[in-house]
Amino acid sequence: MISVELYKDGVPDVVNEFIDACQMGQLKGMQFHRVIKNFVIQGGDFDNEITEEWTSKGKHYDQLDTSVKHEAFMICTSKGKRDKEGFELFITTAPIPDLNKKLHVFGRVIKGEDVVQEIEEVDTDEHFRPKSWIGITDVTLERKI
Repeated sequence: MISVELYKDGVPDVVNEFIDACQMGQLKGMQFHRVIKNFVIQGGDFDNEITEEWTSKGKHYDQLDTSVKHEAFMICTSKGKRDKEGFELFITTAPIPDLNKKLHVFGRVIKGEDVVQEIEEVDTDEHFRPKSWIGITDVTLERKI
């Protein structure tokens, strides 16, 4: 199990879209379709094509909070907004400063770092696609007060 904390103050549009995607069941059953060791685990809005320029598709969010850096175990999405097409999700597996102005950090893993590390070790093909299904089996939202 992986638990995450969301950074609503930094990028509220992104967090709200993520929460909506969770509530609509879009993340349940979502496959991680790209696993790159010491970089990212990627899942979500996927149309059977691996694109190299995954940081510039779609309509852009209004804000890019660059105060939160891409350390290991950060939860991110691309700058493009998907309007009902799904939600693209990245979990960083190492510090990646090159992504600081390319992906929105909107949360971090607070429990389950070992699970992220296990996913990072799966066998992949030459396009970094896992050879076996890896994904999200269930999503639970909790509000901490």
